[in-house]
Amino acid sequence: MRSLQYPKRLFLWSGPRNISTALMYGFAQRKDTVVADEPLYAHYLKLSPAKPYHPGANEILACMENEGEKVVQQMLGKFEQPIAFFKNMTHHLIGLDWSFMEEGVNIILTREPKEMLLSFSKIIEKPVMEDIGYAMQWELLQYLQSNNYPYVVLDAKKFLMDTAGQLRKLCAACGIPYDQGMLQWTAGPLPEDGVWARYWYQNVHKSTGFQPYQEKNEAMPEHLLPLLATCEPLYQKLLAFSI
Repeated sequence: MRSLQYPKRLFLWSGPRNISTALMYGFAQRKDTVVADEPLYAHYLKLSPAKPYHPGANEILACMENEGEKVVQQMLGKFEQPIAFFKNMTHHLIGLDWSFMEEGVNIILTREPKEMLLSFSKIIEKPVMEDIGYAMQWELLQYLQSNNYPYVVLDAKKFLMDTAGQLRKLCAACGIPYDQGMLQWTAGPLPEDGVWARYWYQNVHKSTGFQPYQEKNEAMPEHLLPLLATCEPLYQKLLAFSI
């Protein structure tokens, strides 16, 4: 991995209903870091068929930059802090040239599909693969490897079972110092939260740090079983590369 210059850009590429927001809250506690919440969301809603069933879609489109290439240039711009952390959803990358990823460390954040689908389907009842990102995460990992771009893979369960240890590994992989302050924050929203926070961030807003892993024992709705079967082998491939 080549040495990246400051500002050091950390591009998080997550699936939905993961610990991506908590991870953003953790990075926001660092005095050397600026964070951005899903800057490509409006770009995604503009190009995908997902707009009708995403809560707050019109508000998101009205208040954010809709052109993905302009957002990419913003992410590659100057920042007041030496580290810039961009929380992104992998499926928001549609229609973009991915070569900008060379300019940062790319963090692929994945989660066991059953647990993710149980959570996601409570807000979007009938998701498809394009909503949840597993196929694109695997495609992205292959792209990063083939181009020798900096990357690291995180698994949500492994992370929550050893949060401090995983954060140390993540910081080392990103070439930044570990900061114990990332483990805790004050309950409530961040100023950087997107306008969609009221639909998705209730649990994070109640929290004061990363929550211990708890296995979900809910039954999987029958209509989600085919999607689960498609996601599982992709997740296992990603998991094999996780720290």
